[in-house]
Amino acid sequence: MLEIKNLHVKLADEDKAIIKGLTLTVPKGEVHAIMGPNGSGKSTLAYVLAGRADYEVTDGDIIWNGESIIEMEPDERAAKGVFLAFQYPMEIPGVAGLTFLRTATNSVRKKRGQTELTTPEFLKVVKDRASKLNIDFDMLKRPVNVGFSGGEKKRSEILQMAMLEPSLCVLDETDSGLDIDALKVVSDGVNALRSPDRAMLVITHYQRLLNHIVPDKVHVLAEGRIQKTGGKELALELEQSGYAEFQGKAA
Repeated sequence: MLEIKNLHVKLADEDKAIIKGLTLTVPKGEVHAIMGPNGSGKSTLAYVLAGRADYEVTDGDIIWNGESIIEMEPDERAAKGVFLAFQYPMEIPGVAGLTFLRTATNSVRKKRGQTELTTPEFLKVVKDRASKLNIDFDMLKRPVNVGFSGGEKKRSEILQMAMLEPSLCVLDETDSGLDIDALKVVSDGVNALRSPDRAMLVITHYQRLLNHIVPDKVHVLAEGRIQKTGGKELALELEQSGYAEFQGKAA
């Protein structure tokens, strides 16, 4: 279970708070959506969960599986099962997708005390999981994300998620830049990874993503904190009314 308790966050080199007393619980086996206007702190929350260094937690705590991860480095969080899918996945020229995946997979396995995969074992697993996610294996022979379309980049990240086997998946605006067909392909990949042992936090501006990845709960994040929580129907209400009622609320 993910428990975020009274979290306060600012940029490390600035005094202005971005997240201001955010409290949230996401049980394993559930998918929760975070929606909110620009500047509300959605991506900041994603970065802080992953351990990005240029954000400073000034108060509160983040508990994952009963253990605080606030002081952990990103690689330690990854070993504990935390995975962040970026809004804009990075390109890594000169590094083939297969090389990247094998290095990342074995690094996490080693930190978890698991046996590293040999090359034949890795190829068997990655081919199987790529096939289940309808990912062209030849795509993995190319440099990571270089020359990829938006949909290809997001599918590549979903495969990374499948290989790293995280128990907490944070998807930061994974629908950004996707057309309708790509959105469905990526959503199908995410849905294939839903599991009773896995919690997912889906961050998005728009309800359209939630037509494909149907959440158990929807939370409205505005002015640095959760302002409202509801079922999947809340996303439909927001699509109609927007975020005006949540702007300017005291945080």
